[in-house]
Amino acid sequence: MPIVKSEFKPAWWLSNPHLQTLWPTLFRRLPKLDLNAHRLELDDGDFLDLALTPINNKPIVIILHGLEGSLNSPYAKPLIKALHDTGYAVCFVHFRGCSNEINRLDRSYHSGDTADLSAVIKYFKATYSQDVYAIIGFSLGGNVLLKWLGEQAEHAPITTAVAVSVPFVLADAGDRLEKSFSRVYQKHLVSLCQQKYQKKFAKKSSPLTIKINQLNTFYKFDDQVTAPLNGFAGADDYYQKSSSRQFLKTIQTPTLILHAKNDPFMWEQTVPHEKELSNKVQLELSESGGHVGFVQGNHPFNIEYFLDGRIIEWLNSQNISHNG
Repeated sequence: MPIVKSEFKPAWWLSNPHLQTLWPTLFRRLPKLDLNAHRLELDDGDFLDLALTPINNKPIVIILHGLEGSLNSPYAKPLIKALHDTGYAVCFVHFRGCSNEINRLDRSYHSGDTADLSAVIKYFKATYSQDVYAIIGFSLGGNVLLKWLGEQAEHAPITTAVAVSVPFVLADAGDRLEKSFSRVYQKHLVSLCQQKYQKKFAKKSSPLTIKINQLNTFYKFDDQVTAPLNGFAGADDYYQKSSSRQFLKTIQTPTLILHAKNDPFMWEQTVPHEKELSNKVQLELSESGGHVGFVQGNHPFNIEYFLDGRIIEWLNSQNISHNG
């Protein structure tokens, strides 16, 4: 499919990519939800914590969060509520160690870990005798989703997918986050990763001999922690094997990608070219929007979050097409 110009129009007072990125985190009101908690035990002895709305034979939508995200991420609860109100059943997946409890194994989640997503889909089929209808992935979760779709090709057991603000080339994202104001995001996220590592190995010995506080960039952390704990030779090996851009050509599931050219987590040239997309992938590109921002509205008291409406519009259109 051709790359499509997004209909998103940023709030005039949030035209800066950093304002777009930070506004939802600082000011978005999150609804209170009554969700069911379920711990999915994995074959390797670890677990995933899921948060679910009632299923009731409704189409099931899975949500995958970004790096160090959780149910408290600013996009999570509002989208869950919007999907639920529209008639979908929703499962929010916490990657390993991203709920309120550190995961059991030394390994962690990472940008290319598609096996755990397959385990969640298998769980729904076994428990509810029902295929998952759609998967929505944000940032790191979007990278996992696109990689999984490419690996599955025509065998992906879902109807449709949406990926938002994806770091298509992980090395590019690491490089971009070392530049200018984007270093603020890197410092915050690397600090969260360091804290989680220290918490995990506070009561048991670490298999690594490193000074965690010296790993102050994503490249250093991924090279010394993420890669060795997850079976990669180093950061370069991890980035090369896990980046989703190389998997876009083999996707055979109708997939929407929403991305802003000014995303401060990556370079504009990181965005895939049309020739790299399969005919099942629609990339909607906006000039502005930041990273998982996409905030619209005439003034601060009339806010509209574009992503929720566009995602539901896409899911509904695929549902009609699939049933028709």
